[in-house]
Amino acid sequence: MQSSELLDAAQALIDHARRCGADAADATGHTSSAHGVSVRLGVLEDIDRSEGAHVGLRAFVGQRSASVSTSDLSPAGLRELAERVVAMARHAPEDPFAALAPEAALARGPFPDLDIADPSDLTAEQLRDRACETEDAARAVSGVRNSEGGSAVLARGGSVLVTSTGLAAAYEGASHSLSASVIAGEGDGMQRDYASRSARYLTDLPGPAEVGRLAGERAVGRLAPATPAGGRMPVVFDPRVSPSLVGHLLGAMAAPAIARRASFLVGREDEDLFPAAIRIIDDPLRPRGMHSRPFDGEGVACAPRVLVEHCKVTGWLTNAASAAQLGLPLTGHASRGAGGTPGVSPSNVDLLAGEATVEELIADIREGVLVDYLIGQGINPVTGDYSRGAAGRRIVDGKIAGPVAGFTVAGNLIDMFAGLRAANDLETWRAINAPTLRVDGMTVAAA
Repeated sequence: MQSSELLDAAQALIDHARRCGADAADATGHTSSAHGVSVRLGVLEDIDRSEGAHVGLRAFVGQRSASVSTSDLSPAGLRELAERVVAMARHAPEDPFAALAPEAALARGPFPDLDIADPSDLTAEQLRDRACETEDAARAVSGVRNSEGGSAVLARGGSVLVTSTGLAAAYEGASHSLSASVIAGEGDGMQRDYASRSARYLTDLPGPAEVGRLAGERAVGRLAPATPAGGRMPVVFDPRVSPSLVGHLLGAMAAPAIARRASFLVGREDEDLFPAAIRIIDDPLRPRGMHSRPFDGEGVACAPRVLVEHCKVTGWLTNAASAAQLGLPLTGHASRGAGGTPGVSPSNVDLLAGEATVEELIADIREGVLVDYLIGQGINPVTGDYSRGAAGRRIVDGKIAGPVAGFTVAGNLIDMFAGLRAANDLETWRAINAPTLRVDGMTVAAA
């Protein structure tokens, strides 16, 4: 389905809702298509092709609202959906903060060219060849004994938003990805690891041989792990996992969490929480960015924003309801699925690189661990307490040594952020990016 057809369906929902008595409404629409091929041990395992389209309507009757989504885009289906949503809204509890984004805050075209819709196409045979090449490169690494498979995927999608306040806009994007997962060693000593890469454009994606080789080398590098010595010591987070620390921060900066007092950052907006060298930015307008977007889930115009600077967070990330509840401006961070109320999410986020190389960052560590694999979700969003299973490598006398596994790393995110140090190895191909990060004084213990 083309975006123009989806826009027409969303506009029809708004028109039906207003005729049914809604005071205000907005409608979202999403299309998706994916073509993927997976192989295992050189044999075709699965060819998957999927396509879908759905719309969602949120209607307001006074301070009451309801939302429902559907994949039935027929004229009768759209009318029935609008009637049902408005009827539900009449019986919903009142919410003094529920409303559309103010008309003055809505994005207006022409929108910037985000360059996220690669027109390149790949046949099933080409995808299979890429999946096989990725897996073959992983299996060719000495020490790899088995494979869980390789895959190649081309995906496309589009989003539309129509509001009763006059916005009707859409954007489309594409992505390419490669992955492989392999097993090294034998018997009780087997170790598994993987590699995956995604990019908006096929030309920006590393070659299958590079992705596959990395998967194989990672698996072999985990063989014969020791258990690190316990105690308080420096923990260094590899770029494979360091973005997760930024992710915890972003969740705590979400204004809905602040309003519920369910964030460890409540009351800390004026505190020095980070070293002066730490700077974090959010850029929704990055060309070819994985989470680039011209407007947010409520139609508010998006713009680059500094999130951490001069030791402090610069404010909370809002949607319309949380901004109204807290008396804050809109920041362009509303997120939407087809149904439900808007949430909050960032776009392309970078914790900027420091000046030290990784070797310089760890040079004075007598005993520590380099973590490149995290397990579990042991984070308390209210207190900031942090405890996760981990694997990686030992650091001895400033050098990276052999593999370690079967341990936990624990601390508190407030303390971790206060001592954060960043290396200079930032890469920006993910939605959230961070370089190698060092945190001193964490507790390491056998799992």
